[in-house]
Amino acid sequence: MRDNTTMETSTHDKAPTAWVVMGVSGCGKSEVGQRLAQVLGARFIEGDGFHPPRNLARMSAGVPLTDADRWDWLGALRAEIQRVQQAGEVPVLACSALKRAYRDVLRGGDGKVCFVHLHGDPALIAQRMAARSGHFMPPSLLDSQLRDLEPLQADECGVTLDVRDPPAVLVKQALALSTRP
Repeated sequence: MRDNTTMETSTHDKAPTAWVVMGVSGCGKSEVGQRLAQVLGARFIEGDGFHPPRNLARMSAGVPLTDADRWDWLGALRAEIQRVQQAGEVPVLACSALKRAYRDVLRGGDGKVCFVHLHGDPALIAQRMAARSGHFMPPSLLDSQLRDLEPLQADECGVTLDVRDPPAVLVKQALALSTRP
């Protein structure tokens, strides 16, 4: 295993109350998020399932979403995080969360939402996008997502992981967030 993780968080004394597996389309958010949720005994939330039809139509047509297109979607995701938490469960959300402002919405007032940023070589991610079938997000939108992407900041609970690692390794690396002092 390569030592390619970057911890970008202040220390904290308890496990996250919610997880967001983030990154551009094609980086493996759903796969890693489902596996992380399984290991944690948590509830997996597929963020793409909360997009309104208008957003799906825009992306399917190769039109990048704007901030205005995303606010209601992000609000619905935050509401779902809270709903799962209120049911006594820990949510694991797969969501691009490209910008700090988007992550702020997802975090709400809960400082224990931790982000797992799946990051990698754009050529590898484009190759993965081209290989999948039936997904609404065309590879042509990868460049717009990369332009919008704002890396995790030092005051955000999170870790940046290399998508070259297998999903099982990425989950193990993500879990280190909940075991740090």
